[in-house]
Amino acid sequence: MSEFSLVDGVSLPETPLDILAHLGLADRQKAEWAWLEIAGGVLSHYLVDRDARLKALLGWFYRDLGFRAKDDYFSLEAASLAHTLMFRQGNSTTLATVLMLLAKQLDLPLEPILLPGHTLLCLRDGKKKLLIDPLSGEIIDRKRVHALVRGELGNWAPMKPVYVKPSGVKALISRMLGELKAGAIVKQRFDVALACSNMLLDWHPDDTTLIRERAFIAQQLGAIRVAEADLRQFIDLSPHDPVVELVKMQLRELGEHHEILH
Repeated sequence: MSEFSLVDGVSLPETPLDILAHLGLADRQKAEWAWLEIAGGVLSHYLVDRDARLKALLGWFYRDLGFRAKDDYFSLEAASLAHTLMFRQGNSTTLATVLMLLAKQLDLPLEPILLPGHTLLCLRDGKKKLLIDPLSGEIIDRKRVHALVRGELGNWAPMKPVYVKPSGVKALISRMLGELKAGAIVKQRFDVALACSNMLLDWHPDDTTLIRERAFIAQQLGAIRVAEADLRQFIDLSPHDPVVELVKMQLRELGEHHEILH
């Protein structure tokens, strides 16, 4: 698989479709045709009243077009924007992305909210924020948002203001890549997972969680030296992390395994 580097000039839906084509997970042209077919019908729902316009968009998206959550929610396919465009099924991030792009054409500036484990959409109304769950189109309140956070982090998790802060395109694509990586690991497509990790580390080179995850993926592929280098970098960047002793133990085991093979 050739090198593919992310650059700052990212755009939607182009960048995710380019990534998927590079990973061999989608036919970019077919995905683009699917997008153009969907986008071609959105302007017929342009109503003068903003609330009526949003209601019309949501009804068309979920009822008429049939967009919904994919049954195999944590799969590689659910995390693929191309799959979501072609089959109208996805996870919260891919559905949010398609809905956000359609809303933009109706002058409805929806913004992504990246909760732990779940993506929402936000429409600002003065100082208020209208929060939409892209899995259903339902308008949800802060209590429901907190329930989503607790479902991911545990019942002890507090509701933090940062959780409902809108994010930009770069953060949204980073989340897509992370979910593609997770789906690839579940499917044991470690080559795809490694490519996703490399792209994420292009953008976030000092993210120790990403570095440690890449070490695990490299180990699954038998790239022991790469795994060792990543674990050493993790230790250098996070010498006081609670898991650093575990990482040192893992590094010793990799060294022993490498010696046995040679």
